[in-house]
Amino acid sequence: MNQENNKNGIDLSKSLSESITKSQGEQWPSGPYVSPTAPKIVQWLIKYSGGLIKNEKQATYVLLGFVVLAIIVSLFLLFGGEKTVKFEVPPLETPPMP
Repeated sequence: MNQENNKNGIDLSKSLSESITKSQGEQWPSGPYVSPTAPKIVQWLIKYSGGLIKNEKQATYVLLGFVVLAIIVSLFLLFGGEKTVKFEVPPLETPPMP
């Protein structure tokens, strides 16, 4: 250690500027890694989830949950309504005979 560090403590400003210049030369990945063999819908879901879905396994679970929910809603709409529907036509008025 030099005398300046001994008197005033440790000066880290130079090491911070060195690490910034070192990291600027490196290239960081722009987002989560998705294998190129993953289905396009999984890649799309990871890309546009806003960081909520981080890997292929989570994307698969989300898609499975969506399919189950869609089936439940479809079954409810198909069988959950009123069983008998009556359409009544109002009686016709016959005009008076002359």
